[in-house]
Amino acid sequence: MQRNFLAKFLNKISEFPSWIKEIIYFNLSKEVNTDNNLAYIFATYRPILTDDGKCELDYKKSSFDNNIYNIFRYCDNHASISEIALNTYMSLEEIANYFLFGVDEGYIQLPDNSQILNIAGFLAGKYRTGEYFVKDGVITEEQLDDAILNYEHRTKKSKKFGQSLVDMGLISQKQLDIIISIKEEAKNRFILDHNEIPVISAIKSSYEYQKQIEELKKENKQLKTRIEELTGIGIKNE
Repeated sequence: MQRNFLAKFLNKISEFPSWIKEIIYFNLSKEVNTDNNLAYIFATYRPILTDDGKCELDYKKSSFDNNIYNIFRYCDNHASISEIALNTYMSLEEIANYFLFGVDEGYIQLPDNSQILNIAGFLAGKYRTGEYFVKDGVITEEQLDDAILNYEHRTKKSKKFGQSLVDMGLISQKQLDIIISIKEEAKNRFILDHNEIPVISAIKSSYEYQKQIEELKKENKQLKTRIEELTGIGIKNE
C-alpha cells in the first residue's frame, strides 16, 4: 500500500506561515542547483508497466524477489521514482538498478526521454562518467577514446578520469560536479517520516490551551486575594 510520505510531508509544510516558507525556500535555493535538473528528471519520472509487466505482477511466474514485485506494484499505481524509493526505503541507486532490469526485460516501458535511461544507467553503474556524457550527447565516442588514451599515457593515476575530461576541455567542472554529486547522494537511503513535521493547527491549539491556563491562574489569584480581604484569613497556595 502506498503511504504517500512525500505528499503528506509537503502538505504539512504548505500549512506553515508564509514567512516560514520563505525562509525554507531561501535556504533551499542556496543548496539546490536550479541550472541543472538531472536528479529531478529521474526522481519525478513515473515508470509504466508493459502488458508483460502487469502479467508478471499478477501471476509472479518468474518468482523474482519481493523488491521487484513491490516496485512493479508502485509502477502500476502510477508512483514516481522518488515515491517508490521513499515507500520501499531503497536508495535511488537501488531503484535505478531495478528500473533498468524492468526495462531490459520488457516489464517496464522504455521512457520517451533518453535522459532518464542515461541517468539511471549512470546511477546503477552501467555507464561510467565518460560513457554517460557520450550517451547524453555532450562528447563524442571519438573524444572519449582520445580522453582514455590521454588518461592512460599522460595523466597521473591519482586523478579521476572525470577530472581529465575537464582538463581536456570536453566538459565543464560544473557538469562533472553535478553528476558526481547526484551519484553520491543516490547511494544513500532517505527515510522520510512526515510525523516529524508539526501540524500548525496543533501548535495553535497548544498555544491557546496554555493561554487559557494562564488566564485561569490569574483569575484564581484574584479570587484568593478577594477572599482574604473579605474574611481576613490567608489562603495558602496549593
